[in-house]
Amino acid sequence: MRISLAADELTGVAVILPVELRERGHDLLLHGAIAEDEDTDWARASLAAAQDVAAGIADQAIVCCWTGTGAAIAANKLRGVRAALCRDAVTAAGARRWNDANVLALSLRSTADAELAEILDAWFATKPSEQAEDRASIDRIARLEAEL
Repeated sequence: MRISLAADELTGVAVILPVELRERGHDLLLHGAIAEDEDTDWARASLAAAQDVAAGIADQAIVCCWTGTGAAIAANKLRGVRAALCRDAVTAAGARRWNDANVLALSLRSTADAELAEILDAWFATKPSEQAEDRASIDRIARLEAEL
């Protein structure tokens, strides 16, 4: 899978994410502080990663900032992007299952290395729900985006 990865600083899980994702067999597109010669502003870096998803260049993205909140907000500015701030594996699985989230937002401050592995396991192992009610919710979000 091709993953677009962004962080505004090289601290916390941003240091180990590229290694962890490559070990899991993913191809990476790097943005922000993880890339060379890119703007490290959290909003711009997160938006760049989300643009890769919206354009179909990346299958999914992972965006990081100090709390993860700003990264999620920036990523969610694009049509077709469903970014979810996940602080644990249960939330990551739910975001994938019920929201068909395609961008994972993480906190550089509060995501522990061991917790990161659990979040990634849940994120990549969980597929979007095929239940009609859940698909209807995702379709509703797409229609709301189209109205904007």
